[in-house]
Amino acid sequence: MTYQEKITELGELTLTPVVPDRDAALLHGWVTLPRNSFWGMGSHTVDQVHEIYTFVDGLPTHHAYLIRIDGEPVGLFQSYQPEADPVGERYAVRPGDIGMHLLLCPARHLARGLTNAVGPALARFLFLDPAAQRIVVEPDVRNHLALRRLEIEGFTFDAEIDMPDKRAQLAFLTRSRFESDHPTPG
Repeated sequence: MTYQEKITELGELTLTPVVPDRDAALLHGWVTLPRNSFWGMGSHTVDQVHEIYTFVDGLPTHHAYLIRIDGEPVGLFQSYQPEADPVGERYAVRPGDIGMHLLLCPARHLARGLTNAVGPALARFLFLDPAAQRIVVEPDVRNHLALRRLEIEGFTFDAEIDMPDKRAQLAFLTRSRFESDHPTPG
């Protein structure tokens, strides 16, 4: 296990590295759902999903994690170093930037309140690294639900950028903004 956090009224959130041999079929089931079309893998086979996550697993700059609540898989979380990713060719990367992607696909009984709880937990995980100063995201400009969620979570929108597979909205969440919105209990 890489990270765990107790989330009131939801349960124990854990992040564990994706193991392609174990997780490819589960991930395939998620990424091919029509509602997850913005993930860009809707026509992929299980073997293609396995190949992609085997490749990601071999990169020192990119990481993929299963998100679980009380042991039940509810989503996929990826972090990456923007300077080693196509997004880094499209904006001025700063020291301390860390990129992320999030796909939630919970069972119905876990859906309520999940998005509200998971976003801050993932930011806390990324900001455990003292070098991390700013979270970078680049959702598809047509993904209005993701854009609204980012706005709620305090991200600042920047330029629209052309990625290899989409027109994307660049957005950032600084450590200072996150910490002011989510003070550490004490």
